[in-house]
Amino acid sequence: MQSTSTREVTELCFHGCCPTPFFTLNEADKSIAAKPRNSSAENRRTFASTTSSSLFPNTEFNNPDSLPSLQEAFDQFIRTYPNYTETYQIDEIRAQEYYNLSLSNHVCLDYIGIGLFSFSQLHNQLSLTYPSTSSSPPPLRPHSSEFPVFHLSYKSVNLKNHLLEGGNESRLESAIKKRIREFLNISEDDYSVVLTANRTSAFRLVAESYPFGSCKKLLTVYDHDSEAVDTMINSSEKRGAQAMAAEFTWPRLRIQSSKLRSMITSKRMISKKRGLFVFQLQSRVTGARYSYQWMKVAQEHGWHILLDACAVGPKDMDSLGLSLFQPDFLICSFYKVFGENPSGFGCLFVKKSAISILETSTSAGIVSIVSARKLFYLPEESSGTETEFEQELELGGSSSSNSFSGPISIQAPTMEKGESSTSVRNKDTRVKINGQKISEIEVIDEGSDLFVERRSTVIRRKRNSLVECRCLDHIDALGLSLVNSRSRYLVNWLINGLTKLQHPNAERAVPLVKIYGPKIKFDRGPALAFNLFDWKGEKVEPILIQKLADRKSISLSYGIRVVTAAFGFIATFADAYKLWAFVAQFLDADFVEKERWRYTALNQTTIEI
Repeated sequence: MQSTSTREVTELCFHGCCPTPFFTLNEADKSIAAKPRNSSAENRRTFASTTSSSLFPNTEFNNPDSLPSLQEAFDQFIRTYPNYTETYQIDEIRAQEYYNLSLSNHVCLDYIGIGLFSFSQLHNQLSLTYPSTSSSPPPLRPHSSEFPVFHLSYKSVNLKNHLLEGGNESRLESAIKKRIREFLNISEDDYSVVLTANRTSAFRLVAESYPFGSCKKLLTVYDHDSEAVDTMINSSEKRGAQAMAAEFTWPRLRIQSSKLRSMITSKRMISKKRGLFVFQLQSRVTGARYSYQWMKVAQEHGWHILLDACAVGPKDMDSLGLSLFQPDFLICSFYKVFGENPSGFGCLFVKKSAISILETSTSAGIVSIVSARKLFYLPEESSGTETEFEQELELGGSSSSNSFSGPISIQAPTMEKGESSTSVRNKDTRVKINGQKISEIEVIDEGSDLFVERRSTVIRRKRNSLVECRCLDHIDALGLSLVNSRSRYLVNWLINGLTKLQHPNAERAVPLVKIYGPKIKFDRGPALAFNLFDWKGEKVEPILIQKLADRKSISLSYGIRVVTAAFGFIATFADAYKLWAFVAQFLDADFVEKERWRYTALNQTTIEI
């Protein structure tokens, strides 16, 4: 590899839109790279001190203009975390599969979790199934709510009976369930699964089916308010449950371990059937991580376990060891496409040995996946029935593949001059692209629906794959270590930068940002919770911060009391820097008023404080 200065290369690659980014430390930094790598244990011990001493040491920023440029900040970031360069494959994936984020300059930090499909899949599917009547391509950012990959069909069924007897499900749904099991490393021999409308529905289903009449207690461990958990508590209390909650220290939000252990092991509970212990391994709000040993303690004392894995990072399930700590219930959720409307569905896994304890109850929330008809387009002029057409697809060969661009239509075989009907039956299925014919396709046949997928610019057929969940494939290929290390560097850099923002000319030091939960820490999740305070020490309302961020193309979440940000697996340093620079604007005492005036001047709705 040719020697290149850091500045020359990182100007292309720090924002993640260079398809083949390579990083090279400059001559002044080679001494850092040449040092022998520390052991993993030593890296964990020294991570916080290295971060604090290397990033803006002994520095405070008192106005937005005092911040280093993006390029300067990135150079320092790489000097501090040289191993970040080893995650360049994620930049390649972002450039190829999620290019909409870079083209729209959108920073997506408003939800944590895992997607199924990539944006490129959705956009290519739209190109394939909606032939344009003009030379203009389809919209660059089709929202998944407007162009769904699939629909959810609600069922009014009994959870216990549904788990025992199963239900009719489409081939698409079966394929997606199978792929999710593989991704989470959950055996079909041990667990049954139902799909739910969302995370809250999954919690409600458990609350309405769990035998709280004989297992009275409900013990939850959450460092934040959760709509899903509140719904579970309300439903369970109506059925006779006695709800308890773990306590946390403030503002670091650490579990008060002695109190939690006392609630789990209380000798006042004479019955061995304690109740339901609801536990999360990682906070979706603060990024705090908790030991799964709490599950072991609870199991040893007669509790049933519900593991909330909705905030568990990509591939973290691989290190969980479900074979050792098998929860009775496990809840996770998947959205469709990262960077789009975060719609999707929830998954409720129930250990097969626990199905028998459930009580009969009919409640809403269970769904099935139905392919979106408008995405599986068949031209009206196609000959034969749709079922016959699918049969023709199964007869197709794979003799060639051609690159293409432009609209596509799918046709059943038709007789050409001099051909017999028999020869037509044995011909490849035709996919007509700008007048050309190719034969390699990938298809799901599901009743009368088709799912045709394009890889980059080539249609391919994969006989052994019913559905391609490209986002899951990417995460599987990258692996646990690579994904986690990237988010670790980004979130800790951001936390360090936020703590350096101080209001100027104050009689006493007034930090702009207050962070809740863990701060700079090796073993933390990619989410953080914070509030902003003005120079008087008064809190800026979280909803106002979210609205102003949205106008800067930064998507954040807010709770009852805090603002939250979470880094997805394809987040970049530029995303972290943009949020930091936005927060620094609040060092200007007139920033909010200026934005209010500007918003009104553009004839938009006034922001209400």
